[in-house]
Amino acid sequence: MKKLLVVIASAFLAGYLGISVYAWYHDTAYAEASVAQPAASPEASRVRSVLDRNACYYCHSTKTVLPGYAALPGIRQLSERDVQTGLRYFRMDAIFDALRDGTPPPEADLAKIEAVTKSGTMPPPLFRSVHWSTGLTENDRQILLDWVAKSRRQWYVTQGVAEAFANDPVQPLPDSLPVDKRKVALGMRLFHDTRLSSDNTISCASCHSLGKGGVDGRKYSLGVNGGLGGVNAPTVFNAALNHKQFWDGRAATLQDQAGGPPLNPVEMASTSWDQIVGKLKQDSAFTSDFVAVYPNGWSGKNITDAIAEFEKTLLTPSRFDAYLRGNLHALNTEEARGYALFKEKGCASCHVGKNLGGQSFEHMGRAADWFAARGTEPTEADNGRANVTKDPLDARAFKVPGLRNVELTAPYFHDGSVTGLDEAVRDMAKYQLGTTLSEADEKAIVAFLKSLTGTYTPAR
Repeated sequence: MKKLLVVIASAFLAGYLGISVYAWYHDTAYAEASVAQPAASPEASRVRSVLDRNACYYCHSTKTVLPGYAALPGIRQLSERDVQTGLRYFRMDAIFDALRDGTPPPEADLAKIEAVTKSGTMPPPLFRSVHWSTGLTENDRQILLDWVAKSRRQWYVTQGVAEAFANDPVQPLPDSLPVDKRKVALGMRLFHDTRLSSDNTISCASCHSLGKGGVDGRKYSLGVNGGLGGVNAPTVFNAALNHKQFWDGRAATLQDQAGGPPLNPVEMASTSWDQIVGKLKQDSAFTSDFVAVYPNGWSGKNITDAIAEFEKTLLTPSRFDAYLRGNLHALNTEEARGYALFKEKGCASCHVGKNLGGQSFEHMGRAADWFAARGTEPTEADNGRANVTKDPLDARAFKVPGLRNVELTAPYFHDGSVTGLDEAVRDMAKYQLGTTLSEADEKAIVAFLKSLTGTYTPAR
């Protein structure tokens, strides 16, 4: 028996060493080959080399071709699990494209790379035990962090931010966005016009009240004839800063988003733009004003263009913006500590940018099964991004909500299932970050989030 165990152990060790040597050879050859890959600059080439040498492409690229040993029994199951997990939580294709083309790397991707570079959690220990050539060196870390900082300054920094916060994953709001004031005036009227609904009872402002944080305070919004939507209405404030619109990202632009509710049978329930235009045309004064800006007159395209232009003005600067611009007295000690914790705990790896969110899709329940804990049957809306992409790996992924005015936008999450901000913070720590906050830390983060409550000044 003892001899058999020795034979088994020897065979296992030989197999492990064989696979490790093969992996080392393959990874080294791939990393050397990556140097010849097209890159936008010498710096981009260095970054690509670091990523390739550490085999980030194995688990985080949709274009990966795994080496032959990944098909071996046992190794195959581990590889499949790692790839599925990697693709579910972070796909690096856009990063590789940016390094090749010199285009902006996604803001949320920069934050994720920065976080794992600082924490040393990638590549994972089990992966490194087989792939001997992987593991970030100090020089690797410096190359990646320098590139992240440079990319932020080049593509995402807000003019006027204090130098101390120029490399933060979040940024202050811009003073304004470029708009056509004549279109803004028309869009504001249309945003509040109930004639966009079939029975003339509901406007955009019905679910996105500008006096209530840009929401209606309901779990699900009421549509025509009392119909209920399937998800919680996101705030319209600062929505112009989101990379896509709706929880599932089905609208690429503000204009696309504005065109959805009027024709949604559960929301405003109009049957066509012709129906809406027919009513608006009867308003001679409004029609005269509209044609002065849009010479080709009423149409769904022009109506949504005007509403989108108005929504670009819905920015809500807060004390936090003053803080990031250098007024360190704008936040009290607890709020400033909460912001530091927000970054330290990993919240800012997803809630990035000027809107503290809206830049990526993330899976609800990364660290634990949030849907099981919720205790209610899943709905079609719970499929999230997968309803748009039809990719099973996108199931239960949702656009990260912006956190500005979060104090005013309860209930929280895509399903409106959480009513308290403190509970929402606890849930995010547990189910997304895999940690439990102390009472003091939770209180400080909530205090910081309340500092994001801003002021809307109507455009003139």
